[in-house]
Amino acid sequence: MTYCCGIVVRDGLVMIADTRTNAGLDNISIFRKLHVFGVPGQRIMALASSGNLSLSQSVVSTLTEGITNPNTGEVETLINAPTMFQAAQRIGHAIRDVHDKEAAALKAADVQFDVSFLFGGQFKGDRMRLFMVYGAGNFIESTIDTPYLQVGEHKYGKPVLDRAVSYSVDLYDALKIGLISMDSTMRSNLGVGMPIDLLVVRRDTCTAELAYRIEPGEPYFEDLRKRWSEALRAAHMGISRPPYTNAREDPPALAVAAGQRPAR
Repeated sequence: MTYCCGIVVRDGLVMIADTRTNAGLDNISIFRKLHVFGVPGQRIMALASSGNLSLSQSVVSTLTEGITNPNTGEVETLINAPTMFQAAQRIGHAIRDVHDKEAAALKAADVQFDVSFLFGGQFKGDRMRLFMVYGAGNFIESTIDTPYLQVGEHKYGKPVLDRAVSYSVDLYDALKIGLISMDSTMRSNLGVGMPIDLLVVRRDTCTAELAYRIEPGEPYFEDLRKRWSEALRAAHMGISRPPYTNAREDPPALAVAAGQRPAR
């Protein structure tokens, strides 16, 4: 498994991805899943992958080498796409191209075609955008109302994002919340693990303001994990205990669940 999240706020973009891949409990490796493309000052694009590693690597390689457009003869790569939207379309084309080439062999080996991507960035003169591209090649885009997207083992980190992320939040607060979301996922799923790759892009710069890998034992992340755990313990201790007591008669719903006829 893996976990990747992207957050678009007013000031820019945050992308975070773990690096753990596993093919069984005793076959765990580290592979980069967050890839950055671009021309500084002109365009910057980040692609985070989830799913079958061999398939996601094939898609990334296809996007790098390009696919020949049968109508124009142009070799279409990710880097020469004219807009973010058309770049997202090219990711979908690359996914379908890999599927067409590998589907028969995968079916014969009983391997599921499982791959998805987060794709975020900005072209000069355009707005910052964030897409999630599915295994079928179709995609959705984040909005001001929902300024984040996730792929992979997303359920453990989603509640943190739901409660804390809004479009108006500070860029580096968005990074902090994303790291808390990553920590929550790592706590609950052994298939997600360090190192963690992250990217921060400030709006209208088209350049990576921060591209960083968090290694095991990194002081800030260890402190964040400790403080978040302590904050959760303090929060639940600060909430009063439930005031409920046993009633003399079971409520109707409980009586029915116990096979009894509810009182009228």
